[in-house]
Amino acid sequence: MLWLLEFCAARAAFATMFTAWSAVLPLLRDDWQMTAWQAGMVQSGYHVGFLISLFAVGFLSDRHGARRIYLATGIAAVASGLLFALFADGFVSALLLYGLTGLCSGGSYTPGLAIVAQRMKERQGRALGYYLAAASLGYAIGLLIASAMIPLYGWRGAFVVTALCPLLGMALGWRALREVPNVVHALPDGHGNHSRLLEVVRNKPAMLSIWGYTFHAWELLGMWAWLPAFLAAAAFAGGAGGAQAASLGATLTALTYLAAVVGSVLGGSLSDRYGRTAVTLAMAVASLACSFSFGWMIGLPMVLLVVVAVFYNVTGVGDSSIHSTTLTELMDPRYLGAAYSLRSVLGFGAGAIAPWVFGLVLDWGRAGGGMPDHVVWGLAWSTLGLGGLLGPLAIWRLRRMPEAVKLANGKR
Repeated sequence: MLWLLEFCAARAAFATMFTAWSAVLPLLRDDWQMTAWQAGMVQSGYHVGFLISLFAVGFLSDRHGARRIYLATGIAAVASGLLFALFADGFVSALLLYGLTGLCSGGSYTPGLAIVAQRMKERQGRALGYYLAAASLGYAIGLLIASAMIPLYGWRGAFVVTALCPLLGMALGWRALREVPNVVHALPDGHGNHSRLLEVVRNKPAMLSIWGYTFHAWELLGMWAWLPAFLAAAAFAGGAGGAQAASLGATLTALTYLAAVVGSVLGGSLSDRYGRTAVTLAMAVASLACSFSFGWMIGLPMVLLVVVAVFYNVTGVGDSSIHSTTLTELMDPRYLGAAYSLRSVLGFGAGAIAPWVFGLVLDWGRAGGGMPDHVVWGLAWSTLGLGGLLGPLAIWRLRRMPEAVKLANGKR
């Protein structure tokens, strides 16, 4: 258990860069004169880089071992984060450099999941829940750092300090993996990446799990990208100044991410006890209810918005660890890296589009100046719900398949 906590601490440190952009987005939209779709595009650029990274490291982990790939990519994550923090100075440079940061950040995710699954044979749902919860903790730490730095050193200071955290993650990861073997699952002669992908695609239950994750990612990553800006807009409407509103939005969002830590562990633990698909469906339906209602609440008291945002985060992230555990139980270990790679391309591909679509709707709603704020934000948030609707349908189909008895010792 101590090993898992140390490894999770490394994951949290690597994850701080994920929220660096969304934390300062309200300020940079003014300083760099960006539209909402451009602001969303920068976050989408990170997701595109991240999905390419995850696709590559999944296959590399199968071929060379998850431990080796985790450590090698950790160095790239440190360097790319510092490049973004020091040299981003406009929409184009931010898009390219934040995209590069995402491209170098996948090594602590997919190989990390494989290492946890390798080391923690019992109660995998809970163990993977802890690992994914560590990422939520890292997101919260990144936002708290940004909210503290903005009043003191502005958005550049927020970028630099959050970019230093992956260096700590690299040190913790190296320490945690000192005695962990580098396991390579051998394939028969003539089996390459193409055959690995075919094995995944032919596995219909695994593909349903992957599709469920894909639509889950659309909703979750879109929500994470725009929640700080939404809470900052609510604070600004309540009378806070620009920098004060941005700092408050980042701080309050960080609190909701801390609650999401509980959601990841809770979801994984409940799925161990009550079944993977049953808990996934419950979390997904609750999260969808938030997506379709949250934006319409912008005129309500801030306390109520934060309470709903906490529930939204808990239910939105609560099925993340279940999706990962479900895939490990449905796939042959020799093809698990390929399965994670395909899932990453589809899931983070959807998650890359969602913030951009959100921003497009936000710009469209404000273009004429005739729509009230709660309608504009309500329509923008509803795009996340529309994209997430197909996720529960895929999981419901998986639940009804005979292969679902493999999940959680027959608990589906």
